[in-house]
Amino acid sequence: MNAPYLLPAMLALAVGTYALRWTGPAMRHRMRLSPRMIHLLDTGALILLAALVATTALPAGTDHLGLALPTGVAVGGVLAWRRVPLLIAILAAAATTALLRLLGVQ
Repeated sequence: MNAPYLLPAMLALAVGTYALRWTGPAMRHRMRLSPRMIHLLDTGALILLAALVATTALPAGTDHLGLALPTGVAVGGVLAWRRVPLLIAILAAAATTALLRLLGVQ
């Protein structure tokens, strides 16, 4: 991509991302979802969370995985599943991994 087009492309993507994120709260009162659809969306979110935890906890292409990283990711996954704010879940996962590595657990 040529340099003169980089800034307009970045701005267009930023505006598109903001518009996409804004539509959820803006359309909240205009659309009614059935209880079945709400249940399916909740189930889909849980499946995506489980997939994220699995792919992060078990990175591909490593010979020695160790115990610190999967434990930290599991802590973060459980906290996210319990609906703890995402920033706290991420910080707890990082702190768990760091503490285990500080204690010598690889």
